[in-house]
Amino acid sequence: MQLRTYQQRAIEDIRNAYRSGARAPLFVLATGGGKTCILATIAASAAAKGNRVLILVHRRELIHQASSKLAWVGLKHGIIAADIPATDAPVQIASVQTLARRLGRIDWQPGLIIIDEAHHATAGQWSRILDHWPNTYRLGVTATPCRLDGRGLNAAFDAMVLGPSVADLTLAGFLSPARIYAPPVIADLAGIRTRADDYANDQAAAAMDRPTVTGDAISHYQRLASGQQAIAFCCNVKHAVSVCDAFKTAGIAAELLLGGTDNRDQVVADFAAHRTKVLVTVDVVSEGFDVPSASCAILLRPTQSLGLYLQQVGRVLRPAPGKDAALILDHVGNVNRHGFPDDPHDWSLDDRMRRTKGRPAPSVRTCQQCFAAFKPQPQCPACGAQCVPIKSRVIREIAGELQELKRTEQRTARREQGQARTLQELIHLGQARGMKNPVGWAKHVLYARGQR
Repeated sequence: MQLRTYQQRAIEDIRNAYRSGARAPLFVLATGGGKTCILATIAASAAAKGNRVLILVHRRELIHQASSKLAWVGLKHGIIAADIPATDAPVQIASVQTLARRLGRIDWQPGLIIIDEAHHATAGQWSRILDHWPNTYRLGVTATPCRLDGRGLNAAFDAMVLGPSVADLTLAGFLSPARIYAPPVIADLAGIRTRADDYANDQAAAAMDRPTVTGDAISHYQRLASGQQAIAFCCNVKHAVSVCDAFKTAGIAAELLLGGTDNRDQVVADFAAHRTKVLVTVDVVSEGFDVPSASCAILLRPTQSLGLYLQQVGRVLRPAPGKDAALILDHVGNVNRHGFPDDPHDWSLDDRMRRTKGRPAPSVRTCQQCFAAFKPQPQCPACGAQCVPIKSRVIREIAGELQELKRTEQRTARREQGQARTLQELIHLGQARGMKNPVGWAKHVLYARGQR
């Protein structure tokens, strides 16, 4: 097995970033593009020069992926994780959670730290580990260099290296094209509150966990993706259990994959072997899940997070024998919030708008006959139905004076909260708002951001 040409080019681009003076570049490559192969090759090159290399991951599946790729390049390595014996190998794959607890016992200095899923790098335990070795060279790798709270990643990285986009990889045949169906959202999402910059999971689950919604999801799966390997993304555990039971009642082999699932490896193996048709999950499958035969994503969790949306749909974009296209059944309107998986993105290390609410809506049309979602065109590419022409808007000129547009109180409050970065700043803000418990509220906000 050899690296693809674009992966070799990416490795050279990363090296050029270091040669240009960067100490911590962030490499961006679409889900399924082979980030782990690239980081394994760079780790092997660094180790060959006598450097100790530390690879940070936060899920067991990511440990297995990184370990298999390091073995592929013939690199001896150890694993720092619970219940795994320590070794003195020059390359170590470390569980972030375990390493954070053992920092005081680490008696060696890494020459290079590689951060997988690096959009987490500025949060909690990740930043604590990076702060422990502030002068060490770093390399971040991610498909989604954005955070829901709008904070940039420039606190952890000083340059960005862009790999080929989803559209480029799809055109070259390295990713599967996506077909999206977005039937009318039966659940009422209008009253759902925002918590930690996303829809409150408990309220979203209450709206989605209804027979009409789940039944609609099952009927669309049966009609459009019957027999295909599908992943259903749910709001919380209770919602996932309900959806899984409904699929089983409909005679469809389904299984739960949750953070507390004891036999996770067996569940994934059964899914990969087609013994299970629908894998029902909450957050476990959004990062680090690699089963190319998965060809259908069933979106049952509304989210304001572009990163989460792209991670979820990215699970089904990997090509596989007999897989002509990936199928995305969007029952929550996420495609209308965030656009299509292959839409271009202006990635940046700087702070961004906090979330998609308030941004211009992506150009998405939905066929009224088959509910296929597509970019504006005269007829539906799925069923051929003619689309109702979009009426052009006529701009009328009227006399008047320009006036400053005032922000709403709600947006101002959110901006103030976003600018308050420390515990003390948040406490002062809570006191200014007349909160009964400003300290508790401030700690909750920091916890939701992944800070401690």
